[in-house]
Amino acid sequence: MSEGVVHIIGAGLAGLGAAVAISAHGRQVVVHESAAHAGGRCRSYRDPLLDRVIDNGNHLVLSGNRAVMRYLCATGAADTLTGPPAASYDFYDVGSGERWTVTANDGALPWWILDPARRVPGTRARDYLGLARLFVGNDGDVIAARVRPQGRLWSHLIDPVLVAALNTSVAEASAPLAAAVLRESLARGGRASQPRIAATTLAATFVDPALATLNRRGVRVRFNARLHGIAMTDDRASALDFADGPVGLGPADQVVVAVPAGVATDLLPGLSAPDQFRAIVNGHFAMAPPPGAPAMLGLIGGTAEWLFAFGDRLSVTISDANRLLDQDRATLAARFWADICAALAIDAPMPPWQIVKEKRATFAATPDQDARRPGTATRWCNLALAGDWTRTGLPATIEGALRSGEAAAAHVMARS
Repeated sequence: MSEGVVHIIGAGLAGLGAAVAISAHGRQVVVHESAAHAGGRCRSYRDPLLDRVIDNGNHLVLSGNRAVMRYLCATGAADTLTGPPAASYDFYDVGSGERWTVTANDGALPWWILDPARRVPGTRARDYLGLARLFVGNDGDVIAARVRPQGRLWSHLIDPVLVAALNTSVAEASAPLAAAVLRESLARGGRASQPRIAATTLAATFVDPALATLNRRGVRVRFNARLHGIAMTDDRASALDFADGPVGLGPADQVVVAVPAGVATDLLPGLSAPDQFRAIVNGHFAMAPPPGAPAMLGLIGGTAEWLFAFGDRLSVTISDANRLLDQDRATLAARFWADICAALAIDAPMPPWQIVKEKRATFAATPDQDARRPGTATRWCNLALAGDWTRTGLPATIEGALRSGEAAAAHVMARS
């Protein structure tokens, strides 16, 4: 009996992750992507203003992100991540000029909080112990219902880390999602919390190796293949209606819908999914970093929040950035460049720049929106979901996207 074809709709990281995992079992897979490129919100492209390849946004993963590491090992790209050998995070206060580094020890027992040289200046060990309250409470709690988000520890470490991870202000963010982030990182010790970024571009780490792997396995990736609808017959998907013509589904064929939440609800009426989103704004500057610049630097008190130093460019990222969407791009670039100059001691005019505003970067990580996230299985027996907006137990992260792809692959194999 034929095992049928697995049609994956969407070539973002969730779709690529599902395709890599399913094709590893020898299944016939076809990936359909509406855009002319893969990667979704995790993509790279040549910007004509900067005359270099930039990423759509800056993405950080952690050494303990297991789904990320499985994916990169499967695609031969594990050596394309870079980062410090320890869980070390550099910070700079734009207002005061103060610099510090937070460094966790490798083991799960957090003795590093007893060492003033390893923690945020002006904080005490008992400040960190109070974070344990974040792990206890009700599913609908916001962060403030479990812990008091104030003081130097919050302003100089926890708030910037959680806002970056959740892309939602801590005043309204889900406490269980925040706890999940800490449970899979600092709570497991420094060995699981080492920051990792793509050494060159996101595409070179997360997209191109996956496409090459799929090509070697005979997986067809159809670009510019926009799906208009899915025909349903009884309890199963029976046809895929693409702009260039319909594709019928045989009795053994299966479908993985790995598209953004808004697209999924259009394709699948009645599907519960997040419907509120938060923006991320990125600024890219065509200047090589000065010698000794950290690969990643947290900025406190400025407009920019995280500064990334690549070989040929400097980039900044601002999360939960709806407030910046209507601001003039040139004004934003000037503010970002002022933060960069202060942080890296640069005395130079602003180089060519680019501002990228991702209006619907992630779903809002609030309790209400988290409750709307669907699981992998659907009421249609041959159709599964994937995406960082599905019920992964994490906020919208690369780890969550790849974990959802693994879950969809496991569902497909179990239904075969």
